[in-house]
Amino acid sequence: MNIMSNTIIIGGGIIGLSLGWQLAKKGINVEILERHTAGRSASWAAAGMLAPQAEMGFEDIELFYLCRKSLDMYPRFVEELYADSGIKVELEKTGCILPGFDRDDAERLRRLYDFREKIGMPVLWLTGSEAREIEPFLSPRCTGAIWIEDDAQINNRLLLDALKTAFQKCGGKLYEEHNVENINITNGKIEGVSVHGKDLKFENLIVAGGAWSKQIPGLPENLQPPVRPVKGQIINLRLNDSCRVTKVVRAPDVYLLPKSDGRLILGASVEEQGYDIDPTAGEIFRLLERGWEAVPSIYDLPIESIDVGLRPGSRDHMPIIGDSEIEGLYFATGHYRNGILLTPVTAFELSDWIASGKKSEALSGFGIERFYKETV
Repeated sequence: MNIMSNTIIIGGGIIGLSLGWQLAKKGINVEILERHTAGRSASWAAAGMLAPQAEMGFEDIELFYLCRKSLDMYPRFVEELYADSGIKVELEKTGCILPGFDRDDAERLRRLYDFREKIGMPVLWLTGSEAREIEPFLSPRCTGAIWIEDDAQINNRLLLDALKTAFQKCGGKLYEEHNVENINITNGKIEGVSVHGKDLKFENLIVAGGAWSKQIPGLPENLQPPVRPVKGQIINLRLNDSCRVTKVVRAPDVYLLPKSDGRLILGASVEEQGYDIDPTAGEIFRLLERGWEAVPSIYDLPIESIDVGLRPGSRDHMPIIGDSEIEGLYFATGHYRNGILLTPVTAFELSDWIASGKKSEALSGFGIERFYKETV
């Protein structure tokens, strides 16, 4: 196997860590430069829902197939990760229920159901009473629901810890509190980066900086990924005997996701507020209100904590994954609300691409060139 030296990844979030781990497994020398603490940003402040079928809209076919491919890869991904880290990340096929509570909800759900059935997705239409048989804590106002048995969830915080451990055990080097000051490019080729006043030389660079990817100095204007921060707030409730939700509930404008540690996560807001990460009363009230409408018994549950993360949203809300016109420069950013779900396909496909030099068919159409071609 040819060993490639000095491959650097900017960003130690879930995408950067998973790519670093897979590249290190292939015998590639990898260093991750993380601006703060690895694994403690957007994917830490998340629920770990793996629900491409529940989350898909009418316009998202291309992205849906990528998400579905990634979900299918998860068992292999988790098995390899356990072998390299010794950490179990609690991948569970829990299913997901999409309830409706009035005539408008019912019409919207029926259109979604018909659309999913048309493209061959495994979905089931439920009456209100059938929905409450699957999840007894649903509101009695539920008039109908879609049940998706194949959707899943994972313990995202264990996943991040496992990736960090596996990356380092496989020989990767992680540098925290290392903010890249400049990307150095010479004659159309990556030369290195500047960090802490020093110039580092390497052959390949992967931009996996999440919501900060566009802010890294040194990229040509047409290769600055059009990624912005999209604020997401979640509420961690503590389940008790008054409310024992066991299924993932994807209600209008809110999801409720029970975790094995006894938390019930309510999420998530979608806010264009720049880099602000303060929790706000208005969004917390809205999430609680929507959650209560779907599952009234959350009323007496204690609030354990509130988490806020900044998702990397691209211009078209699809990920930016692939190479570029600069030799040795790759992107893995803009995953928006699907970062955890898209982790396996990003890590497996892009690491194979970099190691072999053969482009990934699965990632075709998700490259950064789709944006700079708009201006040509």
